[in-house]
Amino acid sequence: MSTTSSMPAAGTAAPSSYGHHSVSPSDIAVGVIIGRTSEFFDFFVFAIASVIVFPQRIFPFVDPLTGTLLSFALLALAFVARPLGSVLFMGIDRRHGRVTKLTAALFLMGTATVAMGLIPSYENVGGWAVVILAILRIAQGLALGGAWDGMPSLLALTAPPNRRGLYAMVPQLGAPIGLIVASLLFAYLAANLTAQDFLDWGWRYPFFVAFSVNVVALFARLRIVATDEFSQLFESRELQPTRIGKTLGEDSGAVLVGIFVPLASFAMFHMVTVYPLSWIYLYTDETLLSFLIIEAVAAVAGIVAILLSGWLADRFGRRNLLLIGALLIGCFAALAPLLLSGGETGELIYMIAGFFILGLSFGQSSGAVASLFGARNRYTGSAIVSDLAWMFGAGFAPLTALLLSTWLGLSAAGLYLLSGAVCSVIAILMSGKLDFRTSDR
Repeated sequence: MSTTSSMPAAGTAAPSSYGHHSVSPSDIAVGVIIGRTSEFFDFFVFAIASVIVFPQRIFPFVDPLTGTLLSFALLALAFVARPLGSVLFMGIDRRHGRVTKLTAALFLMGTATVAMGLIPSYENVGGWAVVILAILRIAQGLALGGAWDGMPSLLALTAPPNRRGLYAMVPQLGAPIGLIVASLLFAYLAANLTAQDFLDWGWRYPFFVAFSVNVVALFARLRIVATDEFSQLFESRELQPTRIGKTLGEDSGAVLVGIFVPLASFAMFHMVTVYPLSWIYLYTDETLLSFLIIEAVAAVAGIVAILLSGWLADRFGRRNLLLIGALLIGCFAALAPLLLSGGETGELIYMIAGFFILGLSFGQSSGAVASLFGARNRYTGSAIVSDLAWMFGAGFAPLTALLLSTWLGLSAAGLYLLSGAVCSVIAILMSGKLDFRTSDR
């Protein structure tokens, strides 16, 4: 990636404890990718375990379907807690600085994640296993809200005007990379352990690996965030935390529209990752190993599409691409039931096509959110919109889709996704009344 940008020179800053060096767009991009990969890896480790482990280890007192639905309810807790985490850690940011906030948030995330790998089963401690897991999941959500470091917004702002789409897609690469690592890790364990050994202790290792990934991500991000050059960039771009009440008062329209602009892609995110895994695991004879490998292969298609989204957004405009992406998601929603019920070939097409469509839309969703706000409220506004969009668009998607498809058939899950696409189309069209201040179109 080119390091040419409109950033101010950083060579006159005082040295910091992390060393004196210029912070280039490529440095920021590496920090963003590592940070987002770590967050999504944590998410997918919990999500996969919600389908193949927790129903048997934490909810053995109910049938497999009910156990999976209860696990998905715990999955949603983090999305509900995430906005509260933003409120809490924004206060820490204003009082003690971004380094303290980020360190505390990632320490909480790592502690909660590794504790999940140590949690006793229902057979050992009864209902306390459910309570402990719920508390740890809430802690993960609080930490996720605090892990917002503003680097995606800064990356978009420091990009050359004709390459903003390319730079905006960089943070989104963390999602498919995190899924690939998580899926292949679980696939490796499933292939090399007996079913009983996997359920007894093998499933715990991905949570320990997640802790190690968090430590690496923390130091990679602190290497950038803790420098004086980085602080100067934030100040020069006015990317400073403002009070949430003030941001909502001044930019309530942008927040409301911003929640729904990426709704389709966030809903689609779970419809091609967590939901199909649960459906295949519960209602088909396909092995866990084969579908985890299909997920990893499909995620590669997602990476290609995210990269392509950067070029398309710079050539045809970000809003146009998001609108086309929402329309494609609507079309996919109509075909998804036929594909998912079409055997292994249908499942493969469902996953690859779904990930490719997701990548085109998801690749620009972060940049679109940041561009809705002026400089003064961009840091806090982007965090608020991201939290609420994930909560409404993705937090309850696996639970809702599995319930609907169980009660009414696969077509009901397609209609659920279609409703998200309709909301996004309306919001994107409404966004034309707002000023996409950092967009070139």
